Amino acid sequence: MSDIVQYALRSPAAVITLNRPDKRNALSRTMIAELTDAFLRAANDDTARCVILTGTGPAFCAGMDLDELRNTLGPEQGKVWEDATRLSALYELIYTLPKPTIVAVNGAAVAGGAGLVTVCDLSVSIPDAKFGYPEVRRGLVAAMVMPHLLRHVGERTARWLLLTGELIDGLAALRVGLVNQITSAENLAATAEAWAQALAEGGPKALAATKELLRGCSRQGVAVNELAKASAAPRLTDECRDGLTAFFENRPAPWVGPKG
Repeated sequence: MSDIVQYALRSPAAVITLNRPDKRNALSRTMIAELTDAFLRAANDDTARCVILTGTGPAFCAGMDLDELRNTLGPEQGKVWEDATRLSALYELIYTLPKPTIVAVNGAAVAGGAGLVTVCDLSVSIPDAKFGYPEVRRGLVAAMVMPHLLRHVGERTARWLLLTGELIDGLAALRVGLVNQITSAENLAATAEAWAQALAEGGPKALAATKELLRGCSRQGVAVNELAKASAAPRLTDECRDGLTAFFENRPAPWVGPKG
């Protein structure tokens, strides 16, 4: 494991830290692979009763790595399906992990980063963190995160976030149920660690069984592999290619008319 994903045991929790602050902890292929390895390690680490996921720098996770995303418009177009499958598998791994998961949101959690927040069991955030799904503004579809977002915020708020692409701050995320608690940056780690201590008072088998029952009670109607396909397919369209090109060139997408 390289330095971009850090794993540390802070009893009773395994702490997994996204460590690409210069890239706003963007989800590169390497980071997705190493996050997968880290969560598998935590699942099999008998000394870890739960997992805390957090980030370094001013952002928690800004979504997919822009350089890799740009390349899928050209020479690496064939990687689109593979990328979607691996990210979808990571979300499913975190969501179904037998051990409770806590996400400590230290900054912006956007697109794929917001997806990471929704697949964790508990979430604590700083007030000025930003949450949102701007995918439609690039011609993309946030398919993989839809069922997880719906579980937390309900359909009305999910439609607002997914269809408008607007960002909300930590206080708004608390109001709609996307996070459990707001705290200061100085108290973020301490709050997550206090929750970890509380979770460790539960029996490991009872916690795992509770998580499994909760998953069964909120069974999603679309299979994980279908969600991955629905996320990948738009990247191969002209609309997405035009939208992403406009985004990379810092100009409005071609379907955006003049304002006013």
